[in-house]
Amino acid sequence: MMKKSLCGIILGGLVLLFNGCASPQQRSLRRAREHAFISYWPAQSQGMRLAVKDNIDMSGRVTSAGSEYVAKNSPPAVRDAPCLALARERNVQIVGKTNLTEFAVTVSGENSFFGTPKSRLDGKHDVIPGGSSSGSAVAVATQMADVAFGSDTGGSIRVPAACCGVYGLKTTFGLVSTKGVFPISPKHLDTVGPLARNIGDLTQGMDLLQRGFAGKYREAVADKPQARYITIGRLYLNGTDPAIDQAIDAKLIAKHFKIVKLSEGFEKKWRQAEKDGKVVALADAWHNDQKYANQKGVSLLTKLVIAMGELEYKHGYKEAVKRKAAWQRELRTVFRQVDFIAMPTLQGLPPKMPFWGSDVVFELRVFGMQNTLPVNFAGNPALAIPITMPAQGKTVPVTSLQLVGPRLSEAALLNAGRLIELPN
Repeated sequence: MMKKSLCGIILGGLVLLFNGCASPQQRSLRRAREHAFISYWPAQSQGMRLAVKDNIDMSGRVTSAGSEYVAKNSPPAVRDAPCLALARERNVQIVGKTNLTEFAVTVSGENSFFGTPKSRLDGKHDVIPGGSSSGSAVAVATQMADVAFGSDTGGSIRVPAACCGVYGLKTTFGLVSTKGVFPISPKHLDTVGPLARNIGDLTQGMDLLQRGFAGKYREAVADKPQARYITIGRLYLNGTDPAIDQAIDAKLIAKHFKIVKLSEGFEKKWRQAEKDGKVVALADAWHNDQKYANQKGVSLLTKLVIAMGELEYKHGYKEAVKRKAAWQRELRTVFRQVDFIAMPTLQGLPPKMPFWGSDVVFELRVFGMQNTLPVNFAGNPALAIPITMPAQGKTVPVTSLQLVGPRLSEAALLNAGRLIELPN
């Protein structure tokens, strides 16, 4: 018994000694090893710190796309992706390449090779970080970066933002170049956008992706400086946790936005767009990733998702694409009546990751929670905004409001986010 106690004392002392002797840089590196980053290098000055999702090419570095196979079998990128041009021009500190789900095709945030980034939203590291831009969301949530770039094909910026309690902006399709970004659906759905802890940092992040954005944002603030000038179409979706709807409604009412309830007819069209967006996302993922389907070093989960995409491509892809224009027209009609559409980013609070890790059943469960795909299918921008939840009986302190805007309304969306962020 004395031997065990003595061993415990010695081990405890060694742990305390190790922690006490660790430099800030070593502690920072240990935090990076909580899997937010695939590659991390500490900031050397006090300026903005930018993290970049590791499906975006950076000159001289291998773009892993979250995959063991790609990381081990690909040469370093010969040039930066164009979306990094402004950050390079302004000498912004890039502090690393962030983790993601393999090929950016799953939504829980799990990565079985590089490790799964740890969301601290519940204080226990139990809930999913969300995918696919899991590392980007965790990097800003844990203050390892001020801004992170992510990609969003079906919700891959907004879902992690919701799961980590941060802001995430999905940009208008085509606004930011996706050249040099590992492709899923470059012809229909893929976008690049920023994540941050607050609207101020998110605005700076967007100004690194679109030249002149800061000026557009100032104009949007001057145009509608108060919430009472903004009309929001509220979309209620069956299956949503009532407490989430209540939290969102309470926030919008407290901020004095003008609120219009959208019709059940629009909800049906939203649901159809959701189905069509899923078909296109999976089918395009198969089209771009099928070459990896039989490779050693690609996870079984990813291989199953690729196989599902082949089925979608053969049994509904062309019909779904044909319905895209009608859905875009429908949204244009709605935006003649309201400035934005509001709904939860997720229909429920982020679930815990199963102790055995993710699988297809769990991924499909999370996939079914997100209200994001119809936005990608239309090509519109959308902003995920953290909203405080009632404390009683809830596993996490915040949920997420999704604001959807007309095409190219990013500045106006961030102004609305600013008004929601302001204290009552």
